[in-house]
Amino acid sequence: MSDRTPERLAARETPAANPLDILEQIVAAQEWAFERRNTDEMAVEVKGKWCDYTFHFSWASEISAMHFFCAFDMKVPPARRAQVHELLALANEKLWLGHFGIWTEENTPVFRHSVLLRGARGASAESLEDMMDIALTECERFYPAFQYVLWGGKRPAEALEAAMLDCAGEA
Repeated sequence: MSDRTPERLAARETPAANPLDILEQIVAAQEWAFERRNTDEMAVEVKGKWCDYTFHFSWASEISAMHFFCAFDMKVPPARRAQVHELLALANEKLWLGHFGIWTEENTPVFRHSVLLRGARGASAESLEDMMDIALTECERFYPAFQYVLWGGKRPAEALEAAMLDCAGEA
């Protein structure tokens, strides 16, 4: 596509609205603890079923993109790093949006996703809620697999299979 069409030129000149302003309202309504570090960064604490998660949001107005990651409350010991990387690759094959990685600085698993908003007036509250919902759902779904590899000594494929079992009925 040509970069010189009037629509594409106008989209470049009109940056999207900062989605962190909307996110701040959403997380406040949920009564989640958050810190707006500056106009382009925000951290949010979310209680999950398995652990507490930290959501990090970064807004890059120059490219109208928001980067988001959800950090697990767990550390990856150096001796298990190779197995966790194998687990990440297997888990990522099962995702539609985002991907798992390791936040090297903190040595912890994270779920990452980025949203491009160039040409849009901004993100909707619904799309931002969905993004957080998807991240939390995927983190909760795969958390047991990380536990099985890190502390249960299981092989990554075995851990993923055990974590992905859907239980039927109630005990």
